[in-house]
Amino acid sequence: MTDRKYNVLIVEDHALTSFALKTYIAGLEFVDKIYEADCSSSAVECVKKNKTDLIIMDLGLPDKNGVETTHEIRSINKEAKVIILTSHCEKEEVQNCLNEGISAYCTKDIKPQKLCEVIKDVLNGSLYFDCAVSEYVLNYNSKNQPEAEKKELTIKDCYNLTQQEKRVLILLASGNNNSQIAKKLRISVNTTKVHVCSILQKMNVVDRTQAAIKAIRENLII
Repeated sequence: MTDRKYNVLIVEDHALTSFALKTYIAGLEFVDKIYEADCSSSAVECVKKNKTDLIIMDLGLPDKNGVETTHEIRSINKEAKVIILTSHCEKEEVQNCLNEGISAYCTKDIKPQKLCEVIKDVLNGSLYFDCAVSEYVLNYNSKNQPEAEKKELTIKDCYNLTQQEKRVLILLASGNNNSQIAKKLRISVNTTKVHVCSILQKMNVVDRTQAAIKAIRENLII
């Protein structure tokens, strides 16, 4: 991350939660101004009046929900990154958020240090989805993709992946476990694990699910 500082908008109707978020985020060295909104209309008005780089969005707002609010905000500022922070993990809500181009979906039991990491990663252009919703994300991106097409997929040249790592990532993103990948590529399970570990490091993600989501959401699979 560069020395640039970013402006953050917290959209949360529970005063205590909003206060806690503001208190914690204010201590981050890369954060400049922090704005607060307790409803959709206030959030939209704030984005219209102020330069906002990141929005931390609750879904359960008193006027319009967080999905509709995200849609309005991104129609005003397409460059703004949106992190959903909510106690809701229903499939439909997750996929509606994905339709609006969110950068992260976090549950409210996320640890403060982890949230800090997510904020940094999102501002740097990465994506993050809590493991509680990762299955919905993968299904959302691949549900209409015929099996015959999956076999012909390739990975764009990025992250300095080797050809074999690209093959592993394609199979990983299609939901294959290490044993299945090993069998399809005719390599050992241990070799598969080495490739997966290398992929995670190069893509700067913590697990195979995040690697798969990142590959799909960044349109690396073609």
